[in-house]
Amino acid sequence: MRLLGPWTDSATMAAEGGGKARGLLGLHEGGFRVPEWNVLGIETFARFEKDAGLTAALAELTDISVTEQGALDSALAAGAALRAAIVAAPVAEDVRALIADAYDRLGGGAIAVRSSVPVEDGPGYSYAGQFDSFLDIHGIDEVLDRVRRCWASAFSERSIRYAFAHAQALPSAAAVVLQRLVAAQTSGVLFTANPISGGADELVISAVYGLGEGLVSGAVDADSIVIDKVTGAVLETTVGDKEQSYTATGASGVAVRAVEPERRARSALARAEIEELVEWGRKLEASFGAAQDVEWAIDDDGLWLLQARPITSTVAERGAEETALLRGAGEQVPAGQQRIWDNSNIIESFNGVTSPLTYTTAADIYGRVYHGYARSLKVPAAQVRQTEQWTPVLLGYFHGRVYYNLLHWYRMVGIAPGYPLNRKVLEAALGVAEPLPNEIAKTLRPFTFDSPWSRLRSRVVTTATYWRRLTGIDEMIENFMTEFYRVYDEYDAMDYTTMTGEQAYTAYRTVDDDLVRRWGPLMVLDAILLTCTGLMFLLTKLFLPKAPEWFLYAVVGPGADVESAEPARAMSELADLVRADRELAELVKSTAPEQIYPAIAEYPAFRAAVDAYIDSYGYRSLDELKLETPDLREDPSSLFVMLRSALPDAPLGHGDEAEEYLDAHLRGWRRGIYERLRGKVSRCAAHRERLRFCRTRAFGIVKRMIRVMGRDLAARGVIDEFADVFFLTVHELRGSYEGADTTGLRALIAARKAQRARDCELVAPARFVTTGATFSRAELAQQGWVPVTDTPAATAGTVLTGTPSGSGVAEGDSVIVDEPRDVAGGVLIAYRTDPGWVAALPSAAALVIERGSPLTHVAIVARELGVPTVVQVKDVTKRLRTGMRIRVDGTNGTVTVLSEGDQRDA
Repeated sequence: MRLLGPWTDSATMAAEGGGKARGLLGLHEGGFRVPEWNVLGIETFARFEKDAGLTAALAELTDISVTEQGALDSALAAGAALRAAIVAAPVAEDVRALIADAYDRLGGGAIAVRSSVPVEDGPGYSYAGQFDSFLDIHGIDEVLDRVRRCWASAFSERSIRYAFAHAQALPSAAAVVLQRLVAAQTSGVLFTANPISGGADELVISAVYGLGEGLVSGAVDADSIVIDKVTGAVLETTVGDKEQSYTATGASGVAVRAVEPERRARSALARAEIEELVEWGRKLEASFGAAQDVEWAIDDDGLWLLQARPITSTVAERGAEETALLRGAGEQVPAGQQRIWDNSNIIESFNGVTSPLTYTTAADIYGRVYHGYARSLKVPAAQVRQTEQWTPVLLGYFHGRVYYNLLHWYRMVGIAPGYPLNRKVLEAALGVAEPLPNEIAKTLRPFTFDSPWSRLRSRVVTTATYWRRLTGIDEMIENFMTEFYRVYDEYDAMDYTTMTGEQAYTAYRTVDDDLVRRWGPLMVLDAILLTCTGLMFLLTKLFLPKAPEWFLYAVVGPGADVESAEPARAMSELADLVRADRELAELVKSTAPEQIYPAIAEYPAFRAAVDAYIDSYGYRSLDELKLETPDLREDPSSLFVMLRSALPDAPLGHGDEAEEYLDAHLRGWRRGIYERLRGKVSRCAAHRERLRFCRTRAFGIVKRMIRVMGRDLAARGVIDEFADVFFLTVHELRGSYEGADTTGLRALIAARKAQRARDCELVAPARFVTTGATFSRAELAQQGWVPVTDTPAATAGTVLTGTPSGSGVAEGDSVIVDEPRDVAGGVLIAYRTDPGWVAALPSAAALVIERGSPLTHVAIVARELGVPTVVQVKDVTKRLRTGMRIRVDGTNGTVTVLSEGDQRDA
């Protein structure tokens, strides 16, 4: 039996000293400033328990298996008996003498007595907070008492429950650290990686006045500071409510005391102290070779490091994945290489903060679909394998927002022939405001070849295959539709209310594998549409060189009978029923949307029509591709939000300006050639809209399956509540049904919820650039990721310009919305739209979209319905205010703020 300390070798300390002692020795060997300390090793505890006759009681506890059903109650009872015996047992003279020697070596006076159990502060599980520590202990009698209490805490109820929860062996011994107490003015914790986001490029400091026990216990609200590890820049500061702090009060340990009013509102740390902590944090991580959780204190003599442990749980086990999830695409970008991130029309599908489950599901599907697309064009196997480097990262995720990884989309376009033309149309289709420079675009090859001959041979085969797909696309689409609706009808008819989680997961994997496999070859339709639209634009420039810009989009619509306009027409029919009944109209207009569906039971004909709409279009909703957004079957209230906006009697019709322009300017053989190509483009556009409808239906089925799984995981205790399923990644969800360890999911979900709250406060820029695989929050902030700030309103006479999308001119009061609701003949202005917005179009005098392209779903339908439309109007939702009188010129692409005397005569 011997005393351990800084003089002990690392092997002995690892075997005898316990977790805290291992950390202290690492600090000592790293040259860090640590208060004097020594350790009563587990050999000392072994002598004590033997002398006290506790061997049998200890064996009774440690022989219990943490994996045995119903064993927890037995363990808790055995642990309680053992703790009571340890606290009551006398300490033999030789053990007492060793403890007294340890105390004397620290110079007597005030010390800290801390448990140091072998299982704690390990690389896998920290056991943080499970064992006791005592501060401001004076005299040998108090030290003896606290040492016994530390030994007893190794078998505390919370440590036993922790072991069972993580399937870890129960503690069987304990060491105790004695350390000189620092009379701290300020103390706290330093994390050398962000414990919430997993960001390895950030340090987080929590600080309080006085002793750190107030921070650990939660009795004192700490300051929190997030710092860029590389630059030292402060990224985020939260000043805690410091009405109280912890301080030493003699034998009682610690107590709360008041903080002077002038100190409450300022940070507990000065800038120089923050800089010193950052410097030591970097050195600590380098010394230990892993992210560390460090306790520190500052007294009159400066900064002291009290203990260090590896960061475990979400950061150590999930850190790399979490960093990739919260910022970026998880791509290993070579040093110096740039990635361009653009939200373009991706926000039509995934607007605003999007759940981890939705993002990872979409990214996974995009990767597999485009991999299948390359195979379907008979790209050689070696080159298909090369696409696996970038198809899984076509999307990125930053502060909860989804972005195109733009350079890879240019690569994707290069799989099919006609890249120089197709990439220009891609920029229009995506709504990219800033085209890529030619010198960069030309270098973005989807794959490389060993020789020019192999490249030529592959291109010949791919081009021939592409041509066959182009000429046979109509039959290809019809065959897909037949198979799709066979699968869809089967799974749509299932009773999801009686389905188990396992059954839902099996069905989900079957549908997912089937549809993704079939969808890959159909991506050729997008390539064909790009090619034909590009040819259409070229032909228009050749035959109609003076054609206005709006004509280029209006002339290639999918036709007035496009399937995706059906919900708008059906919504108009519902509106007709409401307008015909004054009482029903008043009910729909004045009742809260969530209360309308039960109330319309008194109107059986209308209720039947509503049910028929839900049966046909129940998979639709606002933000319908977000898995977390309920559809109409789950929550019909959004149907009535859209219905209100359709109540003003606005005729549906197709603007015929494009046809009139053609009749006036193009005839003869040139008109014949033009119409043939136009017909091909229109059919392809209609096919694309049909496929988008299928995609929405497919997501509707997946939503229902995931809801079954969410309820199942909540019932099994894997997650706390059903909605938590959306904070998982798709791989974590799959793992929950494939035998993966789910013990850390609750903590991970809590971290992601906290991160989401902060993400919601940021402005998401339309476009930004990152370099290399790592980038800091400070770098993102410099490119527009900043807290939301007010933008001055536009004044009368201001003209905002965008891209003309639907011809015509209209005036009205602006109505800025984040979901389609009552616009009553006003101008509907949105940051973005999704397909669920089409039902709102009949009531809008005009449509203005800040982000999106003329080829997005709602813009296409708006043209078919004759609604003047302008898209890509920078900052329109920030500069306009609801109620402003404006004029929308969909022909020239302008939005003008009118004064009271500057309105067009009726």
